[in-house]
Amino acid sequence: MTLLYTEVEEELRASVRDLLADRCGPDAVLRRVESEAPYDMDLWKRLSREIGVAGLLVPEEYGGAGASAREVAVVLEELGRAVAPLPFLTSSVLATKALLAAGERELIRELASGETTAALAVSLAASPYRPLPETLTVTDGRVLDGEIRAVAGADVADVLLVPVGTTLYRVAAADVRIETVPSLDLTRPISTLTFSGTPAEEIGTFDAREVLSFGAGLLASEQLGVAEWCLNTTLAYIKERHQFARPVGSFQAIKHRMADLWLDVVRARAAARNAADLLAEDADVSHASGDRELAAAVAASWCSEVAVHVAEESVQLHGGIGMTWEHPVHLYLKRAKATEIALGTPGAHREALATLANLPAPA
Repeated sequence: MTLLYTEVEEELRASVRDLLADRCGPDAVLRRVESEAPYDMDLWKRLSREIGVAGLLVPEEYGGAGASAREVAVVLEELGRAVAPLPFLTSSVLATKALLAAGERELIRELASGETTAALAVSLAASPYRPLPETLTVTDGRVLDGEIRAVAGADVADVLLVPVGTTLYRVAAADVRIETVPSLDLTRPISTLTFSGTPAEEIGTFDAREVLSFGAGLLASEQLGVAEWCLNTTLAYIKERHQFARPVGSFQAIKHRMADLWLDVVRARAAARNAADLLAEDADVSHASGDRELAAAVAASWCSEVAVHVAEESVQLHGGIGMTWEHPVHLYLKRAKATEIALGTPGAHREALATLANLPAPA
């Protein structure tokens, strides 16, 4: 196990960062969230074709890159730094993981190319540690009725993966009523899905805890990227901003605040990298699934709160400009706040962590 980035991972980071710098700068993201189509699907196709990000988790024999959670985590860090409005988390992480666990192979090939996009039809606020709400009914094993709320990525998905109990169904997105609803995170819209006599195809079994815990552990890397952007941007600002003929960053109080934020981010990087390493497909066989779930819970609980704290401090330390719509820091704060309750709250992860680590219950 190593928390350091390999040469291949750094090359992947550089490729993704360069493409995002060209196509997904702060001004471009602001323009997109003000439009009727926040997701940049042209950029998504380009990332998939040129870098192969859509198929990182997919084995080579099914048209993917045969990479692991470590490489996925690197991409998520960069997407977090850019608050990129792309369906990577929803399609290439959550949906792909569900399909791999279910043993489905045909759709996997389509997702690996990036030409087809999928979404796992569960609430973004679903917790790995609680059963999913039973809001759907199945008739004759192939017809769905009901409603699922707060689903991310559904509005740009071609295919929906719909879990009912422990069974996973494939549904064409065109057969479902998808209504985008207001969301705090303008770069990751959520939708209400309504099924009314909707035809579905059973494709395998679904383990909600396994899939959502995997997603939560990797979401920590996106939160790390958000925190790092906020820290670096704030550092650059306080070096340039002068007050009383001195750089703002030269004041002792500001130095202490920045030092504390830096320590938080360093710890977040360690937690996120540890989770990515243990969640990797080629993780050492000596690590039981409980160890991987524990690492995911540690990363999810710590990184989510760090991202929010660093983003809040970034807004404050930017002063008046940080309160404006034109400065992109509000997008990072909104992404951080939204992901804080995504795939389990920090409190839910800490409770699970106590159980997984066999810590005694409080008296």
